[in-house]
Amino acid sequence: MKKSILFFIITLLFITVAAQSKDELAVRAVLETQRQAWNAGNIDQFMDGYWQSDSLMFIGAKRVTYGWTNSLNNYKKSYPDTAAMGKLDFDIQEAKRLSEMYFFVVGKWRLTLSKGNDSGYFSLLFKKIKNKWVIVVDHTP
Repeated sequence: MKKSILFFIITLLFITVAAQSKDELAVRAVLETQRQAWNAGNIDQFMDGYWQSDSLMFIGAKRVTYGWTNSLNNYKKSYPDTAAMGKLDFDIQEAKRLSEMYFFVVGKWRLTLSKGNDSGYFSLLFKKIKNKWVIVVDHTP
């Protein structure tokens, strides 16, 4: 009896860790897909990692922008061509599950540009919507 309870607990723990790892890998895959899209000069594909909703929140250095379309337009205005976009890289410093539906990610971004490099930190709130992890809040000052 004790062995079966112990086996059940170990199995449950393994399943929980595996599920968390699978979800964390999926969140990291979203960021990698965004990095590749950015480096290919494709802002539209980069935006696929964001929640396509008017409730998407993007917190920048000077303002808070709501909405997927508004965020897309801001990116296109700030980065009108591949030269302005440069090459993007991330260092994920923490990816923490908050619940079954939410992940919190903190990292550092770097842009390699012909006119000089730029970098900073970001925090992202991911939500699992329709079985897909998407960014619902982006804080990149």
